[in-house]
Amino acid sequence: MAVRGPGNKLVIFDCDGTLVDSQHIIIDAVRLAFESAGLAPVSDASVRSVVGLSPFESMVQLHPGAESSVHSQLEESFKRFYYNLRVEQATGPDPLFEGTREALEALDNAGYLLGVATGNSKRGLDRVLAEHDLTDMFVTLQTADGHPSKPHPSMIHTAIAEAGADVADTVMIGDTSYDITMSVRAGSHSLGVNWGYHSVVDLRAAGARHVATEFSEIPALVQDWLGPIHTES
Repeated sequence: MAVRGPGNKLVIFDCDGTLVDSQHIIIDAVRLAFESAGLAPVSDASVRSVVGLSPFESMVQLHPGAESSVHSQLEESFKRFYYNLRVEQATGPDPLFEGTREALEALDNAGYLLGVATGNSKRGLDRVLAEHDLTDMFVTLQTADGHPSKPHPSMIHTAIAEAGADVADTVMIGDTSYDITMSVRAGSHSLGVNWGYHSVVDLRAAGARHVATEFSEIPALVQDWLGPIHTES
């Protein structure tokens, strides 16, 4: 899908916990990484609290006080176990949340440009999008491989530049406070969703303008905030 031109309006989605439900495999991969390092297990709630950060920053939060080399080892172990569970053991694609595809298609058909900003790797994001036949839906893909961890606004800044949009015509949609804080720091509109990893209270405290309860709300909210796409006749 080609970038449409002047006046572009951009809708950026987080991936894990926003587009797809990947909770079980992330928790299992973290558990195995800590076990392999001989460390005490971390709770499921603790893992859910760091989803959205880069893998390295997640390990810093889950195992504070350790040397950077330990965090790097945990990061690599997590990636290895995640890949093993996800690909080699063929657990199947992480399911899309209900209404995901319909909302994406509605936004695309209305003329909005779509992007992704995720703490996942480029390889992981590419796999998710390919499995759900969504690769051609997005004009910009930002991952942890090329940016500081959320909530640094780098992903949003780069997505806006690649899409030829403006920050005032951009919405960031995510399920964690990291997504919302990133959006606030970038100056874009911030839309939380309540079906992911962080609570509605946390999303609102981070600065979410609204928290959606189902995907079907999103197209109308985007049009209300950004306005309709005007095309020349």
